[in-house]
Amino acid sequence: MNRDAGLMDPLFSEPFVDIDEWRDVPVRHHYLHGGFSGTDCRFSIYLPETRHYEGRFFHPVSPIPGSEHGATEGAFVGYIEFAISSGGYLVESNLGRFRRALRGEDSTIAGYRASAAVATYSRLLASEHYGAHRPYGYIFGGSGGAYRAIACFENMPGVWDGAVPFIHGTMMSVPNMFSVQAHAFRVLHDKIPQIVDAVEPGGSGDMFAGLNEEEREALAEATRMGFPPQAWFDAERIRLQYTTVWAGLFDHFVAWDPGYFDDFWNLPGYLGEHPTASLIGARLKQETRIVETVPAGNAVELGLPVPMALRGLHIDDVPVAYRLDDLPDTDLTGALLRFTTGKAAGHHVWVSGRRGEYLATGIGQEEFEHLRGVAIGDAVVLDNTAYLAFQTYHRHQVPGDEYPEWDQFRVCGRPIYPQRPELLGPRFVRNNGAGTLSGRFAGKMNVVQSLFDEIAYPQQADWYRRRVQSVLGDRIDDQYRLWFTEHAMHQDPAALPRIPVHPHRDTRVISYRGILEQALRDVSAWVERGLPPPESTAYIVDDGQVRVRARATDRRGIQPVVDLKANNGSRAEVDVGETVEFAAFVEVPPGAGVIIAAEWDFEGHGDFPVVEPFTNEDVAYNSMQIRRQYRFSAPGTYFPALRVTAHRLGQADNSHCRVMNLGRVRVVVR
Repeated sequence: MNRDAGLMDPLFSEPFVDIDEWRDVPVRHHYLHGGFSGTDCRFSIYLPETRHYEGRFFHPVSPIPGSEHGATEGAFVGYIEFAISSGGYLVESNLGRFRRALRGEDSTIAGYRASAAVATYSRLLASEHYGAHRPYGYIFGGSGGAYRAIACFENMPGVWDGAVPFIHGTMMSVPNMFSVQAHAFRVLHDKIPQIVDAVEPGGSGDMFAGLNEEEREALAEATRMGFPPQAWFDAERIRLQYTTVWAGLFDHFVAWDPGYFDDFWNLPGYLGEHPTASLIGARLKQETRIVETVPAGNAVELGLPVPMALRGLHIDDVPVAYRLDDLPDTDLTGALLRFTTGKAAGHHVWVSGRRGEYLATGIGQEEFEHLRGVAIGDAVVLDNTAYLAFQTYHRHQVPGDEYPEWDQFRVCGRPIYPQRPELLGPRFVRNNGAGTLSGRFAGKMNVVQSLFDEIAYPQQADWYRRRVQSVLGDRIDDQYRLWFTEHAMHQDPAALPRIPVHPHRDTRVISYRGILEQALRDVSAWVERGLPPPESTAYIVDDGQVRVRARATDRRGIQPVVDLKANNGSRAEVDVGETVEFAAFVEVPPGAGVIIAAEWDFEGHGDFPVVEPFTNEDVAYNSMQIRRQYRFSAPGTYFPALRVTAHRLGQADNSHCRVMNLGRVRVVVR
């Protein structure tokens, strides 16, 4: 196995360092910045003091090329401290690009080649700094970065010793997860509150109650594809955020299958040829004019998303939202906004959603440079026919039987809808440089997947696990782990806008950051000392949904499990001032550590003000009973939450690797 595979790539044969200095923020470290001559590849390396170094490095990879400063100003903030506290240095790169790769460029550069070159060169720099040695290396990434982490590990053996992909998808995720939930959002829009109420603790459990036929079919379709019902509470944020992401990809889709849009509205077997009343009512085409533009630099203060094509580029003068004259009072999500006059005439953006009087937009990676000339008074056309057609595209993309979530579109093994000439999912993955996700790798891998994930559906991790199983067979536990995280979504709650909602998002969702950090420490111990991590989570996939066991000892993985009751049930109904008895049984899986914290939030504000005392630090709590009483002073419906934290080392070192979970109940106060 070639230990210097990264520097054998002739494209990356001339490395250089242009910044070499000690820094004290966020912790004391030696900072190196550089790149490779003749390329756009740039890197940052953060080396700890010798007394903190144990011979390893951690290498996060981003979903999007463009910046090598994620650890100080982007999604990787906090990883410098984690790496150094874990005995390693941190290395990151811009994935070989100053911006997202353009069509026709070699996708393997951003996919894995640039990362391999940077990782390999970092070993030479570490040897110069600490003395001759070969540092162990661990690559990790989430979402689109998980595709890249897997691609790196599969395609460049010997460069990294372990990998931790998290919240990852499959070869068929894009564009199909975007389409199935877009269809459900449109059809179910008015019924989402009652769906949320049904799946909340103490609800009816029947999320289909009160839906008409079209609504039931849309909800069943999304659920069978893997959308977790518990994620519907965040529908407004999900729709805006992922329509913005979709908009950055949709120009590829249009170029790769341009005939679909005519076929959808005209050929038998497509929904548009015989449309439902809701689809007819949703169609829109209208001419209007620009009244105001919002540049990227002002978007965040208005609560508007920054399009994916601009992230990491520090381009503040490109408009990302618009106020239009005579804006129709209808749903404009996904509409094409085409400029027909002015300097941007002939170019376009896609409407990701509406925030007040502003239309937020997503921008294709080849469009944003043309938008600086947009001016007040420019004429535009709003047209949502392409987006409406896209919403059922997944029905016409039926893959093989390794994707059982598509069984709902097959009868006797054959698709029930007309099929397009090409499955676009694998093309999107290849375009991202991720190869084929073969399941074939050398080294050790820990995967972290969220059970409430709204875009990388939980069952998608099972798809890759089955690929690994097909390669490793009975030896899978020698190289691979899969941990599911309950009450976690696609993003860390701390990275999301602080929207005033009740109950607060923090009483519904926990961060998977601590589990990710522990997975990285565990994979390093597995590689370097032969210490296997705790077992994979025990689960089944039932009609697209991942189900885990109720008890931690049966569920396994590393997350504590909280079984919370209010007056002995998941729902209590009381009068104002009446005492409610709360009781919880908390348990940590075998080998996963001990309980170090338990916090209550009875009112749903997200501040968890009531903290259980852990007075005896010498006691290791693998399981415990927790009881509390509370009286509510005002009528209403409350969702009290108990947040519990476990840690592998107990109270000895808990600044990182804090593994959380929640228990929730419903209390109706009359």
